[in-house]
Amino acid sequence: MNKYILLIIFLCISISVTAQDIFGKWKTIDDETGEEKSIVEIYEKDGKVFGKIIEILNPLKKDALCTACEGEDYNKPILGFQLIKNLTKDGDYYKNGSIFDPQKGKMYTCRLGVDADNPDVLEVRGYIAFFYATQYWQRVDN
Repeated sequence: MNKYILLIIFLCISISVTAQDIFGKWKTIDDETGEEKSIVEIYEKDGKVFGKIIEILNPLKKDALCTACEGEDYNKPILGFQLIKNLTKDGDYYKNGSIFDPQKGKMYTCRLGVDADNPDVLEVRGYIAFFYATQYWQRVDN
């Protein structure tokens, strides 16, 4: 009987940990207009976390180029663009990396974390010094 109780507790903990995972596909939503903009895939590579745009939801913008970018990213397609780079796990969050806004051409320090009340919501926070803005992205079924 004790084995079954331990097994049930272990399974509940495993499900809870998996549900809090930031990895996978997320729908980005413009915080000003509420427009669903793109699907970003967040993944791990060499111990760091990255995110790239894998789908653009507005059919008129599918071929958009990063005209606000500078250097080697100037005029590169937004589709496939790596906007989140080099985050590492720090407690409940992933941070110490960057996020790039291809519309504004600006780089921000980034922090990602799954919403404590809803594991299907990703809190995406970009910082410049003490100022920050937060977006809430929705998990997409794989």
